Amino acid sequence: MMLDLAVVIPTFKEEANIGPLLERLAAALRGIEYEVIFVDDDSPDGTAAAVRAIGLNNPRVRVLQRIERRGLASACTEGMMATAAPYIAVMDADLQHDETILPEMLAKLKREKLDIVVATRNAVGGSMGDFPAWRVRLSEFGRWLSRMVSHCDLSDPMSGFFLLDRRFLEEIVHSVSGVGFKILLDLVASSNRPVRLGEVPYRFGARMHGESKLDILVGVEYIQLLLDKSLGDFIPARFVIFGMVGAIGAVLHLSILFALLKAGQSFLVSQVWATVMVMTLNFFLNNAITYRDRRLRGMALAGGLASFYIACSIGAFINLRVATFGVQNGATWYAAGLIGLAISSVWNYGVTAVFTWRNQKRAKFSRRDLAGSATESHSAS
Repeated sequence: MMLDLAVVIPTFKEEANIGPLLERLAAALRGIEYEVIFVDDDSPDGTAAAVRAIGLNNPRVRVLQRIERRGLASACTEGMMATAAPYIAVMDADLQHDETILPEMLAKLKREKLDIVVATRNAVGGSMGDFPAWRVRLSEFGRWLSRMVSHCDLSDPMSGFFLLDRRFLEEIVHSVSGVGFKILLDLVASSNRPVRLGEVPYRFGARMHGESKLDILVGVEYIQLLLDKSLGDFIPARFVIFGMVGAIGAVLHLSILFALLKAGQSFLVSQVWATVMVMTLNFFLNNAITYRDRRLRGMALAGGLASFYIACSIGAFINLRVATFGVQNGATWYAAGLIGLAISSVWNYGVTAVFTWRNQKRAKFSRRDLAGSATESHSAS
């Protein structure tokens, strides 16, 4: 029989429920010609090798092991593009998604000629499981934000469990951002037309292994995705995040300067200390947030910090010269200051992107670092 369905499953450290998951899929998809593609970001727990061992005797199972690449959204995209199946499902490996509704999702998509069918926790018959109240409210807030960029009313845009038509994927795949961990919203927001959407309710299961990685940085990635979809054609989302970090630094700089002056320090000493402290803070914030996918670790931090100091020092000099030139030629002080700040911000962003957080080979990082960063990108969907 012809292959009908592919199930793409991104796998990360502490989520190797391969055997039980395959057993459940075999029971749920009886009568459907399917294959299962595990996409593994080179995690050190032996997931890729375990899948290959199973694949020797089970032709339905294969693995896409990514080297020097990581991130849930891009893993899902590569997995979906690696299959010839006309219909593709995406789900997690942690047994929280109800695989028994896959046949219903597939039948609904075919019958109603839809682009995508989402397994939703926010419809009648669905449930968020044992999520605490704050997680439920956060999910509702994410749904509200998603309406700014999506072309349909998703009841559960944070869902990581869905099934789509390959024709829809090929239509929008070149516009996918691959940012963060919410691939569903990325796919829907990449469409230039209204998406033909269907939903099937399900109850979110209890996590069997590991723990949720939902943290403030994952939230920032979600905001970055929204920015990329709404502003990406004009302003890089990463630049907006970089600017937000800079704004935080500017407020802190003035606060430190004020405190040191009140403590009796001279203006020069106070200014130097405030500048160094804020530049250092900005470096570590950008390393953790803006350039999370290129995060510097170990000894690379020292070199990165030095290059950041140099780039931002030159940026400050450019700011001063441009603003002074503006004032001397009739511009108001605030207009001259804003122009100088804008030019120096672009300088700082461009230079540090090239020299501080360049896209370097990941071979210098240990496999533990690689897998650790991968798990941080993945939250319970």
